[in-house]
Parts: sequence; C-alpha cells; structure tokens
Amino acid sequence: MELSVEFFPPKTPEGENKLRLVRERLSEVLKPAFYSVTFGAGGSTQSGTLKVVSDIHAAGAMVAPHLSCVGSSRDSVRQMLKQYQALGIKRIVALRGDLPSGMGQYGEFHHANELVEFIRSETGDWFHIDVAAYPETHPQAKSPASDIDFFVQKMKAGANSAVTQYFYNTDAYFRFVDEAYEMGVTQPVIAGIMPITNSTQLLRFSDACGAEIPRVALRSRAGFVCACSLTEMMSPRSVLLVKKSSPICVISS
Repeated sequence: MELSVEFFPPKTPEGENKLRLVRERLSEVLKPAFYSVTFGAGGSTQSGTLKVVSDIHAAGAMVAPHLSCVGSSRDSVRQMLKQYQALGIKRIVALRGDLPSGMGQYGEFHHANELVEFIRSETGDWFHIDVAAYPETHPQAKSPASDIDFFVQKMKAGANSAVTQYFYNTDAYFRFVDEAYEMGVTQPVIAGIMPITNSTQLLRFSDACGAEIPRVALRSRAGFVCACSLTEMMSPRSVLLVKKSSPICVISS
C-alpha cells in the first residue's frame, strides 16, 4: 500500500523542530511516497509552506506543495510556480482554497479548474497535478450533482489525480468514484484518511468540511480515542480499500 502524508506548516521554531523529527520518524516507519504541505486561506501560510517544502526537498524526499488560487492573481501564482520549478519540485496540489477572513472577492481565479488550466498553460507537463475531491459533497456545493460536475471539470482541465477530503463513510467514497468514472474520469482518486486522536478536534474539522463522524470517535468521555481499529469503522466492502494497493493520503499535523 502506497502512502502520502500531509503536513501543516509550523508557526514557531519549536514547531519546525518537532515537524522535522516527526517527518524523520515517518520516513523510517511508513516510508511515504511523498509529503504534501498545506497553503492556508488566501495563501496565509505561503512563506511557511515554501520553507517546509524546501526543507523536505533538501532532505531528499518527494514533496508536493498545496497551491490555492482564491485571492491570488495570475502574476503571484506564476511567481510561485517559478519558485517551485527552480527548486526542482515536480508535484503540486491545486486547490480553490477558502477566502481569508475579511476578504470579500475571489481575485482572478474563481474555481480550481481555472488554476489547473493556468498551471498547464504556464508549465506544460512539468508538474504532476493533484486536485481535491469530496466524497460526501463540498459544504459549499449547491448539490451533490453540481459538486461532481465541478470535480469532473478539474480532472478534464489537466489534473493527473485527485486526493479526497478525509472520510469514514467508505460507501460515499466508492459511490463518488463510480459516478466520476461513469462521467469519463480515468485518473486515480486517492482516498484521504484522518487518524483519530482527538474527538474534539475531529468534530471541529468535520463541521467545517462536512465529513460524517463515526460513532466510535464519540465513545470516549475524555474525547480521546486511544484504541480502535480502522476496520471497526468500516463497512464490509470498504475493507477492500485497505487490501488493495491503492495510494492513500494520511492527513497529519
């Protein structure tokens, strides 16, 4: 089974040191195919993202920076693409992103398919482009049907693969993939998973992204799930997801 791991850029020197130690340990134990690094609303962690990406790349590991287009101009995105090309980065996660607090306009890009098209027009096939997928429907989508329409547009715009929002309802994932393939998508749709360590944090994240929460995550009065197996949360069909040699993205912190 092939894994990737997602990191959030640290905000302090202590956090940077902790992230380095965690990455080194994960590299030994999980041997991820690559790491991805988030970007923040409106590029709010842009400098932190670039630093983490540079550090991981310098350590000899494959890394894919997130790049969100909301609130960004074509010139600013072009500059970031040039920076990543100069570093030798070959993979990127192209996202619409969220508007930062206080910003009322989207800028020159409104949807992720526009970003994918722009990256392809500027850099050709330099980057392997991942995009986002929402098996349980994006919380801002008008309907499940319109959400999957937007997803198909992103894939047809030039994406190589997609990484889903984390989910625990695996039937939603299989249904989403089946519908996408019926609409002509042929690229891989990689399953995103969130290890459960803190149910309070999980509730907050899931409320924002619309992910359904498994009952097992709510059993502990202390809000900490310390011993549950992945299969305890899975339907019989979903065990296939673990047994197959499918890529999986693990969302870390």
